[in-house]
Parts: sequence; C-alpha cells; structure tokens
Amino acid sequence: MTDENLIPKIGVITDIRRDTPDVKTFRVVGTDGKKLFEHMPGQCAMVSLPGAGESMFSITSSPTNEDYMEFSIKKCGHATGILHSLEVGQQITVRGPYGRSFPVEGEFKGKDLLFIAGGIGLAPLRSVINYVRHYRKNYGKVVVVYGARSKDDLVDIDEIRSEWEKEPDFQVYLTIDRPQEGWDGHVGFVPAYVKELGLDSSMTAVLCGPPIMIKFTLAGLLELGFDKSRVYTTLELRMKCGIGKCGRCNVGDKFVCKDGPVFRFDELDELPDEY
Repeated sequence: MTDENLIPKIGVITDIRRDTPDVKTFRVVGTDGKKLFEHMPGQCAMVSLPGAGESMFSITSSPTNEDYMEFSIKKCGHATGILHSLEVGQQITVRGPYGRSFPVEGEFKGKDLLFIAGGIGLAPLRSVINYVRHYRKNYGKVVVVYGARSKDDLVDIDEIRSEWEKEPDFQVYLTIDRPQEGWDGHVGFVPAYVKELGLDSSMTAVLCGPPIMIKFTLAGLLELGFDKSRVYTTLELRMKCGIGKCGRCNVGDKFVCKDGPVFRFDELDELPDEY
C-alpha cells in the first residue's frame, strides 16, 4: 500500500443503473473523465459523500475495463441510502484499492472455475468473472450458479442473459427461492441446487453471498468431494477503514482488510469462529 491509496479521489457519477428494487450500480470516472485508479478482481474501495458517511464496497467492474469503474450498492443503511439518492453528474470521493484480490494470475490460471453467488453476492464476483472472460484462453470451463429471493432480485441479469450465457465453455445456472409468475427457470435455494447439479469436484470454487448460504453451500461442496484448499470466499463486509488501523475487521491474528478480504476456506479454518 502506498500513500496514493490513502488519498480520496474525486469521482463523477456518469451512469446509474437500477439492478433490483434495492440495488443500484454506479459508474464513476475522475474529474478528468478517466478511470480513477487500477485494481485487481476482489479488491475494494472506500466510497464517501463527504459530510454524510463512507462505506467499503467491492469494485464490481473488471480491471480490464479501461474507461471507468463501477460499484453495485445495496440500500441497507444511512450511507447507502444517501448514495442511492444521488444523481448522474454528482460527485463522490473514492480511495483505494484495498485488500488481497482473487488469485486470477496465480492459482486460478488454467483451472476450471465454479462461481456460486446469492443475491448481492454476485457483485464482488462480477469483476472476477469478467476478468476471466477477457482473458478466456488462460482458464478452463466456467460454471456460474446464481440465486436470489425472486427474479426481480437477480443482479446484472441483463448482462448474464446477453453476454455470460453466450460465452464459449460458460454454463450459467439461475434459481430463485420460491415460484413466481413469469419465471420458468429453476426454483430452490442455492445450496440445494449446487448439490442437485452434482458439480465436478476438481473445479476451483468461489463463493459469495449471505453467511447462511455460504455455510450450507460449503457443506454441500464438501459432500461432493471439493477440497477446502480450492474453495475461496471474500469477507469484504467486515472491512471498515481498509488500512488495518481501526481493528474492527480483526479475526484472530488476521486483519480482513490487509490479509484478505479474499480467503481460502482452509485458511479460515485456522481462525477463531468469528467471521
């Protein structure tokens, strides 16, 4: 980390996309019209409206996008409520990037990849998935299993339908929790769907979603024969200051913001059961 990561940069909102009733995606550039800074998939940034509050969010756009960065933000509190009230053309501040990224240039290379997400949990994985799509020849087949409460809560569904499902050697499985008019796809919870699909246990898996979903999905993967050393997740929701000073993301001898937020599950086994 350098001093550059600590200095907030002024960002201009150039586009706001409503993904679901409570999720908006904000497209941001610098005052010069260029991308604010570079990052790797899985890293986060502190987004702030001075005088109103700040919060840590995953950068959901891929590093391969050279023109802007995006943040998919769920309205769930004071700061996010204020961000949701902003309009195109307004300014925010952004500092970062922070945290350990997914090993897209290391352990993921040459591997078949399985991405499993629930709800807004797709947002941190979107950056990784689009990075893999950009450098497609560096990776094997890709399977995406994504679920939400309803069809209206599926984030980035237009991109999934128009791009991901048409990608070579990409398989996308969508599910919603309960039957809904206008939905003719799979119905059921993500953990059960993963077991039903009987996925290849030699794949490297990445999980993100509500804690209860991750808990039961991991148990299902272990039943299928997956090894914890090949299963990754992100603890970004625990990140606060981003620089290891406030101590609020401390778990055992680790700071999520400095040692994570990306962890393998065998690494998490070595920590106290606090996350």
